[in-house]
Amino acid sequence: MTKPDIKKDLSKRLLSRLSPWRDAAAWRIAFSGGLDSTVLLHLLSDLSKQQRLPPLIAIHVHHGLQAVAKSWPGHCRQVCQILGIPLQVIDVTVKPGASLEQAARNARYDAFNDVLERGEVLLTAQHRDDQAETLLFRLLRGAGVRGLAAMPEARIVGEGRLFRPLLEESRTTLEAYAREQGLSWIEDPSNHDSRFSRNYLRNHVMPMLTARWPQAVASMTRSAAHLAEAQALLVELAQQDLAQAETPCPWPWLDLPSLELAPLEMLSDARQRNALRHWLTPLTRLPDTDHWAGWDSLRDAGPDGRPIWRLADGQVHRAEGRIWWLSGIWLKDVAGSQHWSLSSQPLTLPGNGMLQIVGSAPVGGLHVHYRQGGETFDVPDRGRRDLKRLLNEKGVPVFLRGRLPLLYRGEQLLAVANLPGLDAGPRGDWRLHWQPPTNDQSLS
Repeated sequence: MTKPDIKKDLSKRLLSRLSPWRDAAAWRIAFSGGLDSTVLLHLLSDLSKQQRLPPLIAIHVHHGLQAVAKSWPGHCRQVCQILGIPLQVIDVTVKPGASLEQAARNARYDAFNDVLERGEVLLTAQHRDDQAETLLFRLLRGAGVRGLAAMPEARIVGEGRLFRPLLEESRTTLEAYAREQGLSWIEDPSNHDSRFSRNYLRNHVMPMLTARWPQAVASMTRSAAHLAEAQALLVELAQQDLAQAETPCPWPWLDLPSLELAPLEMLSDARQRNALRHWLTPLTRLPDTDHWAGWDSLRDAGPDGRPIWRLADGQVHRAEGRIWWLSGIWLKDVAGSQHWSLSSQPLTLPGNGMLQIVGSAPVGGLHVHYRQGGETFDVPDRGRRDLKRLLNEKGVPVFLRGRLPLLYRGEQLLAVANLPGLDAGPRGDWRLHWQPPTNDQSLS
C-alpha cells in the first residue's frame, strides 16, 4: 500500500482552494507562530517557488498578554527570514472586558482591518477542528442560524478580504505535515488553561466526543456548512423584504439609515426579525433573544407614541411612518447660539454639521440658534405661525427638530434650514442650506 504524500496532497488542495484569489494584490498571512499558521506559511512559501503567486507578507499581532510572549515576535522574524517572507509586527493593546479571549480577538481583527488594503487577501489558518469547536461553543451560548454557521470561509476585512484556506483540513493532518517537514512552532501555554471556554472545549469536551464518535468533528463541520447555506437563504429573503421597505426618505439631505415601517408590519414576526437582523448587522451588535421585545414595543406603539429601541451601539427611533437608526453624534444634544459673520461662510456647527446661505445673504447681525420652544415664524400669505405647528405640518421627526438650525436677525426668526417654505427669504433670493452630520461612526 502506497504511503500518502502529505506534502503533495496538502499543497494541491491548498492551491486549488486559493485559485479564486490568485489575482489579489497581495496575500497577507496571519502568523502567530503557532502550529497552524506555521504550516500555512511554510506551504505558501514552498508553493511560491513553484507557482506564480501574489506577493506574500506575514503579519504577527503581538498582544503582550504573557511574559513569555515577548520572545514570539523574534521567533516569527527568524522563521520568516528563513522562508524569505517579509514580516510586519503589530503591537496592540487588549482592552479589558468580560472575556479576555474575545477582547484579544477584537484587538487582532482591528489590526487586520487597519492594515489590509484594497485588493489584498488575508489568509488565516483556522482548520476543521477549530470550526467544530466554534459551532459547539456558539451552540452552548444559544446562537441562532448565523452564529451556528460558525466561521465563514471568506468575508470582508478592512479594504480587502479574509480567506481561510485550511478550513477543511484536520488538526491531525497539519500536525503530520509539520513533523514530516521538521517545523518548529510556538506552544502558547495559555492553550492549556481550561479557565478559557474554548480551551475547555478543546482539551476536555472534544476528546470525549471524538472518543465516543470518531467522526464527530467531520459531522459538526458538515452541520456548520448546512447552517451556512440556510443563513445564505435567510439573507436572500431579508434582501427581498428590505427592498420593499427601503423607500426614499422624505428628506434626501438626511443621510441616516431608515426603513418604511408599513412593509415590515405586513411580514410575519419571524421575517421581521430576519430583515432587521440583516439591516442592523453593519450598524450594531445584534440584540439577544430577550431584547427583541424592544422591537415589538416600538412597532406596536400608538400613533402619538415616541418609542425608542435602545441597542448596544445606538438607537432605533420610530417617526413619521419610518424607523431610523441613530448613533454616535446623533445621540448628543446640541444647544447654544453662534454669531454668523458671512465672511466665515460656510459655518461649522459644533456637533451638528455645516450651514451655508445660498444666494444673496440677508444683511444685519445674524445668529444661529436651536429650538427652545415657543418660536414663531412669519409665513408668506399665512401670517405669523407657531413653529411647532409648522414642523408638525411638515412631518419633521421629533429627533430632528432640536437639531434644525434656525437663522435669526436680532429677535426675528428668518429661516429654518432645509424645510421648503421656511428655509428662504420672502423674495426667494437666498436659501438656508444645512449639511447634517453623518452617521459614519455608527458602522461597526
